[in-house]
Amino acid sequence: MSPSSAKVVVDGCQAAGPPTDRKENEKEVKKFKLKKEDIRPLVSNLGACIASDMITVDGYPIRFMYREATNPQRPEDSGWRFLSGLEEEAYMEDSNNHSVYDVNTIANYDPSIIPFLKSAPGTAFEKLEGEDSFVLIEDWDDDELAE
Repeated sequence: MSPSSAKVVVDGCQAAGPPTDRKENEKEVKKFKLKKEDIRPLVSNLGACIASDMITVDGYPIRFMYREATNPQRPEDSGWRFLSGLEEEAYMEDSNNHSVYDVNTIANYDPSIIPFLKSAPGTAFEKLEGEDSFVLIEDWDDDELAE
């Protein structure tokens, strides 16, 4: 799931996906849970992140977030990845199921992520069902993602 394979969405603007079985010039448009006019400035200058459509389109809460090491080739990428925790491997392998967003956009989907956004790369947090805040995953190994 690299930022280069995802579509860019800034401040809740709709992203066009790649052509499917339709004519080449027709594109599928995602219908986001939050409208552009609902996005408020909550955080600034944190860069881009990747979030699953289960959050931004289907409306599931963020239950898992982790921060990858930043890539000097992509200084706009904060390294943050936001998931509902329901995504399966095959779902995440399809780049149509996640997009690149400004971190502020995702903070509008769940402001409880804000206190953790300055955490170091290599950290991960989860929010257990029924809980209101995230907890650090002590035994997180971001090398698991490369397997």
